[in-house]
Amino acid sequence: MTSDEARIVAPWRQRLRDSKLLIALEIVAIAAVFVADQYYYVYFSKTPYLLALGWLSMAVRGVRWRDLGLRFGPDWRRLVLYGIAAGVAMEALELFVTQPLLVSLTGKLPDLSVFHALIGNTRLVALLVGLAWIGGLGEELVWRGYALNRIAGLFGNSGWGWAAALVLVNLAFGFAHSYQDVTGIVENVLDGLLLGLLYLATGRNLIVPIIAHALGDSIDFLLIFSGHYPGMH
Repeated sequence: MTSDEARIVAPWRQRLRDSKLLIALEIVAIAAVFVADQYYYVYFSKTPYLLALGWLSMAVRGVRWRDLGLRFGPDWRRLVLYGIAAGVAMEALELFVTQPLLVSLTGKLPDLSVFHALIGNTRLVALLVGLAWIGGLGEELVWRGYALNRIAGLFGNSGWGWAAALVLVNLAFGFAHSYQDVTGIVENVLDGLLLGLLYLATGRNLIVPIIAHALGDSIDFLLIFSGHYPGMH
């Protein structure tokens, strides 16, 4: 919790904040979104639905996004630089280390065929790069801001609880990208773990993982557009 959360909280809201039952119900609701997606009842993306669930939970408990780390503060320049550096480093790690290793094990590149129309399409790449920053914001609010804190809360916010939350939440984050096949799923699990560690390493601040996430996706789109992403020609 941040210093901002030292403000007075109504007793009934505090009881909801401490309720393990409420967390369990929210986990069931998250699972329901995944099931609905498998049966094609979820349109476009799971992220808006999960974000709405998180927002509702926070509204009931009297929690703000800035309480979960959506804040710049006086050191905003450092956070932006960290986010840019982390995004470039994560992209390099994926393209030159983890992806080649995973491909050697699975024999498959991540399935990014859904983005094939992006190759050489200037208007589409401009649109998707812009959407990458909206999507990066949304996914980080959902996975590192909302879900990670809720699962850690289920375990009492202990050290091992945060470790368990990192693993469980980012397994779900990986499977949220199941359309990318096994290599893409594992890549996203690893990316989620790194973004979660960035979140914790910066004092539970979301700015660094948001920038790193959005920048990495933007680089991917630009590489696909130019025909330089592995397997996308």
